[in-house]
Amino acid sequence: MDHSKQQNASITQAQAEEAVRTLLRWAGEDPTREGLLDTPRRVVEAYGDWFSGYREDPHDYLQRTFEEISGYDEMIVLRNITYESHCEHHMAPIIGKVHVGYLPNGKVVGISKLARVVESYARRFQIQEKMTAQIAACIQETLSPRGVGVVIEGAHACMTTRGIHKRGVSMVTSKMLGTFREDARTRAEFLQFIEVGTNVMDL
Repeated sequence: MDHSKQQNASITQAQAEEAVRTLLRWAGEDPTREGLLDTPRRVVEAYGDWFSGYREDPHDYLQRTFEEISGYDEMIVLRNITYESHCEHHMAPIIGKVHVGYLPNGKVVGISKLARVVESYARRFQIQEKMTAQIAACIQETLSPRGVGVVIEGAHACMTTRGIHKRGVSMVTSKMLGTFREDARTRAEFLQFIEVGTNVMDL
């Protein structure tokens, strides 16, 4: 079930801000001191931005397509789409890049729309594997191309700033559908185009 566009109307702004004050007190702080007085409001507003993807349906961005493409039927690739997301396990940031490719089946979409699909899924609590599959499925379901390839690189703060504390480590996930999965040459062409491996810590 797609929960995008749904909001929990039963939770008020005041309740959300009080939850932030509770966390501050739990951490050992005094939320009434001057430096923290406005923090709950700022945090709630930041959450509204970071998790705005819940108020969107990514499929909507791909509804407008173009069929006057003069017979173009080769691969279309958009690489190095930067994104910021948050781990659903620790609510810690995930920062990285997404590479998207597809083989059109008579229609194409504006390239900025692919980036908007990425943003819509990234602005939710995520695990990278799920986000990879969601982006690929959205493109396949909406555009019905001959194939889709999605590769995501991500640096996870839940690994770099807590727990094992391993900096400089990035995770790579991929989802191939249609000809990208069935044809090794198509898959190799896509991977050659995107040149995975640029250090995501340089973003």
